[in-house]
Amino acid sequence: MNKTIKAEYLPGGAKREELLNQVPDYLKTPGLQANKHMFCIDILKMTETEYLEALNKATNGGVVEAAWN
Repeated sequence: MNKTIKAEYLPGGAKREELLNQVPDYLKTPGLQANKHMFCIDILKMTETEYLEALNKATNGGVVEAAWN
């Protein structure tokens, strides 16, 4: 089964921001982060920057904190 995402949720779509606001909650759920990364990049068509921002929100700033230390 091959699922596609609606155009309104793709980059430039009317509901893109709504989707990006839901990603941090998805990243907090149990599972392999590599699979979640692939889903965000390949299926949701997020940029690496959007993914890293969502990951940072999901970890309450832990990604940025780890990068600086």
